[in-house]
Amino acid sequence: MPPLSILATACCFLFVPANRPERLGKALACGDGAVIVDLEDAVAPADKITARMQWVQAFASVGESDRARLLVRINAAGTPWHEDDLAMVRQITAQGLGGVAVPKAESAAQLAHVLAHMVMAAEARVLVPLIESARGMGALDELANCPGVLRLALGHLDLQADMGMRCDVDEAELQSARFALVAASRRADLASPVDGVTVAIGDTARLQADTARSRRFGFGAKLCIHPAQLATIAAVFAPTQDELEWAQRVMAAQARAAGAAFSLDGRMVDAPVVLLAQQTLARTHHTKLA
Repeated sequence: MPPLSILATACCFLFVPANRPERLGKALACGDGAVIVDLEDAVAPADKITARMQWVQAFASVGESDRARLLVRINAAGTPWHEDDLAMVRQITAQGLGGVAVPKAESAAQLAHVLAHMVMAAEARVLVPLIESARGMGALDELANCPGVLRLALGHLDLQADMGMRCDVDEAELQSARFALVAASRRADLASPVDGVTVAIGDTARLQADTARSRRFGFGAKLCIHPAQLATIAAVFAPTQDELEWAQRVMAAQARAAGAAFSLDGRMVDAPVVLLAQQTLARTHHTKLA
């Protein structure tokens, strides 16, 4: 699978603290999806410089194919570590880093500044902007249409804090934000967006419910903070056996119709139904553990 396809279709994006390099190999061994090495929230201010050096050293030991699955979440623009993080990005993108997760994304200029530090062919530069503020929500279409952007991701915890929200466990208050990310991604022809983390690591029922909500909204992936969450997320995003069989029947009927209108199970099948069937079949290939 080409490097861009790995990040465009992964259903799990697993965070690994940059100052815990011993966890990187374990995270990559959990599956064939995406791993985000985190220089931002996971690392205390006093440890930022050391963590950056540890991450660069760890990256050197990663095989070429696995490098394409890696993103690094740098520190946000305006922080004391941002420019040094970008110098690091310049160094390791030349060695095959998959992409950069950009926290607190709020403007095209901000993303362009990061992109300018990525030393690779223009078509290989990958950014995943994290939408974590009211300004970011207001700039969704601008961000989604920036060069290099592959997927949008929702940082819903930071968004709640920025907006002074007090969400209930079902996060109904964030419905409009989730819809907006999916709609902006579709308008920009991006890969389906990535939903935020579930912080209750040991609560499988909560994780299942959160991931099912993500799927219903049209997200194609979820950020996660522990390897134990990967299997549940992959299982929820994968089509059920009934969904898979229905999609196969739709595509078989379409092939027999040879372009003519047709019905299945007494219902007319049109282009949106065929598209849904195609998407269902595609998900069977992209919901391995990540």
